[in-house]
Amino acid sequence: MSDGQTKQFGKGQRLVPAQKAQKWYPVDDESQPKKVRKALRPAKVRETLQPGTILILLAGRFRGKRVVLLKHLDQGVLLVTGPFKINGVPLRRVNARYVIATSKRVDLAGVDAKTLEKVSTPDYFTKEKKAEKKTEEAFFKQGEKPEKKKVASARAADQKAVDQSILGSIKKEEFLSSYLATTFSLRSGDKPHEMKW
Repeated sequence: MSDGQTKQFGKGQRLVPAQKAQKWYPVDDESQPKKVRKALRPAKVRETLQPGTILILLAGRFRGKRVVLLKHLDQGVLLVTGPFKINGVPLRRVNARYVIATSKRVDLAGVDAKTLEKVSTPDYFTKEKKAEKKTEEAFFKQGEKPEKKKVASARAADQKAVDQSILGSIKKEEFLSSYLATTFSLRSGDKPHEMKW
């Protein structure tokens, strides 16, 4: 064997390894990346999910709300907006599995391409990490209501820039703004598989 040499000890022989085993082991185990056998393929987009289509959200904080589809992002995620002024849904990413596409469309011709490109980057939606220090003040504030989150003025400006042109095309059509403002729900006896979306 090339791993070590055979040495004579007393009456017998023993294999002595070339490299000695480590005397100390690291305290933390080094996490090794999980082997994934699946190949990442681009997600197939449903034919009904075209930019400008009005969607019904089925899950999440804004479930039941009707939103306008702006763009397809990678891995089956959609970029949607309320518009915020009509139903309170901001620019957000939604999984394509949790939406119903309706037959109604909104014209997106006036939407600023630069703003849309800026908003569709993954970094735009990541949260900023706060370095929390454990102090006496933080300990005594545990029971109190947390402070309201302040929306960054840049995000609000992006929201207005995207929604401005969409609102113009929505106002051209009668009852479309009230349609977007109402929430979708099913009543007993409703059969969603027989409904025409």
